[in-house]
Amino acid sequence: MGPWHLHTSSALGPSRRAVPPPLHLLVELFGGHGPPLGQLVAEAQHEWVFLQEGAQRVPVREGRIRATLFLPPGDGPFPGIIDLYGVGGGLPEYRACLLANHGFAVLALAYYGYEDLPKNMAEFHLEYFEEAKDFLLQHKQVKGPGIGLLGISKGGDLCVSMASYLKDITATALINGSVANVAGVLRYKDVAIPPLGFDIERITVNKDGIVDIYDLLDNPLEGPSSQSFIPLEKAECHFLFIVGQEDRNWKSDFFAVEGSKRLQAHGKEKPQIIRYPGTGHYIEPPFFPMCPASVHKLVGKPVLWGGEPKAHFEAQVDAWQQIQAFFHKHLSGTPPKASDRL
Repeated sequence: MGPWHLHTSSALGPSRRAVPPPLHLLVELFGGHGPPLGQLVAEAQHEWVFLQEGAQRVPVREGRIRATLFLPPGDGPFPGIIDLYGVGGGLPEYRACLLANHGFAVLALAYYGYEDLPKNMAEFHLEYFEEAKDFLLQHKQVKGPGIGLLGISKGGDLCVSMASYLKDITATALINGSVANVAGVLRYKDVAIPPLGFDIERITVNKDGIVDIYDLLDNPLEGPSSQSFIPLEKAECHFLFIVGQEDRNWKSDFFAVEGSKRLQAHGKEKPQIIRYPGTGHYIEPPFFPMCPASVHKLVGKPVLWGGEPKAHFEAQVDAWQQIQAFFHKHLSGTPPKASDRL
């Protein structure tokens, strides 16, 4: 029998923004190179359940809040986390859902481009995020005295802003986030932080027509752009920076280092920084496909996100475990159970 050929097929639900039904994966192993396929040697079926039995998905339309709350099985109370995504807008639910399976009450929060929320990112008002924080903390199944924040990309710098200005934030985890305000004016009461400047002349395009925006943004340590640096030294929480070292969206490692320097310069705790070589911008939960490039909503063209497949996939597995451990430590006061996996 010659070399074996592995064939897989899956039944996916709707867009991965919403929680899909269970994912069924059929794995078949055939002899030979194919096509045509040789003799079937072995097969197996795998089911990936997004929302485990007994967990709850609760749509939230409370005041201005547009969100979905995921609650683990049982009565709780559970440690609370607000989950924010990036410039794609809308209400992605899948990461919050999967995280709730590990004992957290997770609020997937929309902040623009969804229902009656703003259609663009011209301004961000922290009062909206404060309302969501208060809603989560006041929920009878959420454990206080503080909550956690999890943000990727633009959602990351919004989490930094929340931690810097709002009370009751205990732990903040950023996935390739910025410590400078990006894309629109950030407002809270009498505070207004301008967005970080940029220069479109620093954009490059490769032979396939994919845009590289890595050098687009200005340095937040220089000139007027320094006004965009979020005062994270005001935060009273623990920080975790997850960094993909091949992130082509922006300089995530630089942001993590400068955030760490600023915190320590003001006598604050040194944040945890975990770096992943060969890893791009969109570090998703384990086994989600790597996204090497896609259309950027602000740029209006396909942009490069970076990363090498094997390293990126391995980083997604490890980062998921690191995020859980971080929140269990600082929100639950206990390490994750040995049975907690993916």
